[in-house]
Amino acid sequence: MPDALDDCDRLLGGFVERPALKRYTAAFAEHFDIHWDSGVVEIRMHTEGGSVVFSRALLNAWGRVLAEAGADPDNEVLIITGTGRQWMAGGDPRSFAQPLSQWSSDLLYEQYSDGARLLEGLVLGVDVPTIGVLNGLGPRQELALCDITLCADDVVIADGNFAAGPVPGDGMYLALEELLGTKRAAHLAYTGGGIDSATALQWGLVNEVLPRDQLMDRARRVAETIMAAPRTSRRLTHAVISRPWRRRITEELRGGYARQLLASSGN
Repeated sequence: MPDALDDCDRLLGGFVERPALKRYTAAFAEHFDIHWDSGVVEIRMHTEGGSVVFSRALLNAWGRVLAEAGADPDNEVLIITGTGRQWMAGGDPRSFAQPLSQWSSDLLYEQYSDGARLLEGLVLGVDVPTIGVLNGLGPRQELALCDITLCADDVVIADGNFAAGPVPGDGMYLALEELLGTKRAAHLAYTGGGIDSATALQWGLVNEVLPRDQLMDRARRVAETIMAAPRTSRRLTHAVISRPWRRRITEELRGGYARQLLASSGN
């Protein structure tokens, strides 16, 4: 953090304590391995050191860790990735053993709130450039479709909601519609079809396709390039780039996700 900002804070006083990297790294260690180097913070999902398993606890943790990382002024570039050969290794049966139709209204609201904050935290709560490293298959791939997306060469991107029963009202469909347009997103949603990495690159869904073992080195080199620019330029460029996402998230995310939960809770 530049000394000038620290000096300003000391002169003005009254500032709430800033998020501390050590504190939120320890607090979220069950779900994320967080590494910081010269302003670049990497958040890597995991479950017991392996590919992460999606759960209600992970959903809750994502919104909270993004709030902490986004409010930490020492973070200048954010890299998000998974562990091993999978982005997410399916779902935790303990979290979703009970049908949504049997969930209490309070529990449904928690799911709704946590689900919305997943993307709201990334788009509305992070003011620095973001790099998604899509290292493999799995749900909730929308988290990697941020400012810049690097993709493993064997990844398939899909929205499996409708094929599995739920309404495609969460962030994955929203991201596909934003990046691919309504017709392509609708076809993917209704058919349950997937996009291989080469097609994703051709259609502009991802920026680069690489062998898995080269992804993180490339992400760090891209981060270094971004870090070479002045701090204010980095942050304001992200603000310009994220304008379409901010509009779509604000106008559509919560309504779409509410429809998904409404349909699911009635089955």
